[in-house]
Amino acid sequence: MNLLNQINSPADLRGLARAQLPELADELREHVLQSVSKTGGHLSSNLGTVELTIALHYVFNTPEDRLVWDVGHQTYPHKILTGRRDQMHTLRQLGGISGFPRRDESEYDTFGTAHSSTSISAALGMAIGAKIRVWRVTAWPLLVMAR
Repeated sequence: MNLLNQINSPADLRGLARAQLPELADELREHVLQSVSKTGGHLSSNLGTVELTIALHYVFNTPEDRLVWDVGHQTYPHKILTGRRDQMHTLRQLGGISGFPRRDESEYDTFGTAHSSTSISAALGMAIGAKIRVWRVTAWPLLVMAR
């Protein structure tokens, strides 16, 4: 696991050459297999998102660019690449890391989700919230002056 051991954040991932990403995917898949074989959890859904997770974190500037996961039990590769690799042995254990994204666990977890069908409403809410926040910042001086 030579490459994976060098990745403590998506910024580290973005430092790799594109030619190294298939090897990283193999190592990430192996780490998911090893982790889930010890703690239990969702295996196939996470193996199916290995390349997707690498690509998303490689291309986007996370955590500033927010990733919205529709199904939380597809995020083990995401957890590993966002600084929780060494905690995977505690996955789904009392006092350990969650099997799903948790905002209080990582700045890379945009919102807490478990099962599907929450992503569209969550992303819409984030987009509207961002727009309101920008509006308040740019409009506030105008509102103060209008009083």
